[in-house]
Amino acid sequence: MWATAIRTLRSGPPLWIAGGVLFAGMALLWGAVVLFMDEGETRRLILAETRFADLQGWQADDHAKALAALARSCTVLAPLPPDRSLRGDPRLALTAGDMHGVCAAIPEVTPDQARDFFESEFIPFRIRNGDEKTGLMTGYFEPEIKGSRVRTADFPAPVLARPDDLVSIELGDFRDNLRGQRLAGRVEDGRLVPYPDREAIMAGELAHHEAELIWLPSPIDVFFLEIQGSGRVILAGGPDAGKVIRLSYAGQNGHPYTAIGKPLIERGHIPREAMSMAAIRQWLEANPDEAQGVMNLNASFVFFTELEVEHPQLGPPGAQTALLTPGRSIAVDRKYHALGLPVWFELPDPTPVSPDGPMRRLMVAQDTGGAIRGPVRADYFAGVGANAGEIAGSMQHDGSLTLLLPKSAAERARTVTW
Repeated sequence: MWATAIRTLRSGPPLWIAGGVLFAGMALLWGAVVLFMDEGETRRLILAETRFADLQGWQADDHAKALAALARSCTVLAPLPPDRSLRGDPRLALTAGDMHGVCAAIPEVTPDQARDFFESEFIPFRIRNGDEKTGLMTGYFEPEIKGSRVRTADFPAPVLARPDDLVSIELGDFRDNLRGQRLAGRVEDGRLVPYPDREAIMAGELAHHEAELIWLPSPIDVFFLEIQGSGRVILAGGPDAGKVIRLSYAGQNGHPYTAIGKPLIERGHIPREAMSMAAIRQWLEANPDEAQGVMNLNASFVFFTELEVEHPQLGPPGAQTALLTPGRSIAVDRKYHALGLPVWFELPDPTPVSPDGPMRRLMVAQDTGGAIRGPVRADYFAGVGANAGEIAGSMQHDGSLTLLLPKSAAERARTVTW
C-alpha cells in the first residue's frame, strides 16, 4: 500500500536556479480581462528550494481536492512515453517519466493521506521573476449564455468554428530555443503568411468559409466568450431548445492578445480607479457605435468547437486537455512551467474566495493564457456561471507561487549548475 511508503521530507539549504529567458509567443487564449500589460518587462525564472513546513497555510488546506485535480492531469500524463518532454523551462528537463510514479500511486491514496502524499512525492521550490517574488494573479471562468443554432433577430452574432486553412505551429518542435513560442497563419504560394486580424474578420474576411457555429445575442458576448476561452450555451428554439452545450477553444489567429482596458482609460472612457471587467462590458454596451472599434484593438481572434457537457461540475478542457477543476486549476505561462504539476498559490489579501484573510491553496497547472506571461503569473479558474464570473472579474491581486517538483526533477535541479 502507498501509505506505508511515506517518507520524511528532506530539508536543506536553499537552491537558487536562475537564467535568462525570452518572452513566449501567443499561447492559447485562456484568461481573464487583463487591464494592463507591461510588454517591456524582463522575465527571468528563479527557483529556490524550500520546505512544506515553511508554506503558510499548508497544513490547513484541503489537499484531497488538489489530489483530485492532479488525478485528472494524470489521465493525460500516464499514457505518454517516459521521455516525452513536458516543456516548460528547458533547464528543468521535465518529462512524462518524472510524473509516472506519482500518477501510478494516486489510486491508492485516500483523502486523509493526500497531504502526506504531496509531501512524500514532491519538493517545493519558491518561484521568482528575477528579484520579484510576487506577480499578478487574475481569474477566469466559464460563462453561461443563451444562444441559437440559427441566426435570428435575437441572436445575430456568430461564434466561428476553426477555418480549415488556419495553420498553427509550435516553434519549439523545430528549435529548442523557441520553446513556448507559437505562430498561426495560412499558406499562400507555399509560404506561411499572417492570418486576418480581428478587424478583417469582423469585416467579413472569412465569410466564404461559412464557419458560423453558434449565434449569440451580440458581438460583445462573442468577444467576452473569446476572452474566457470557453463557455456553456443554453440553446433557444428548435429541437435542442434548453440543451446546454459547451463551446471550447479550437484555435487562434496568431495575432497577440491586447488588453483593451488601458486604451479605454487613456481615452477617458473609464476612470482608472473604476476599471474592471464589468466596467469594460458596461461601456461597450452603452456605446455601440464605438464598441467594435475598441474591440478591434485586440487583434487576436479565437475559434471554437462544440463539445458535450459530460461532467457539469467540472470546467472545460484546459490546454493540457484535462477538465479544469473549479477552485483548483490555474493557467500559467508554459514557457516557464510544465502543465500537470502542483503549484502552491498564495494571495496575501482577502478575496471573494477568502473574504476573511489570505487565500492559500494547492492548485494544479492545467491551462495557459494569451495574457498569462511570466514566471510569477497565474490565472485562477473560478468555475462556471455568473457567481464564478463575479469572482474572476474581481481578481487582480499581487501573489506568489511555489512549484512542487517531482523528486526526480528536483534531484536534477540540485545537481545542475545554473
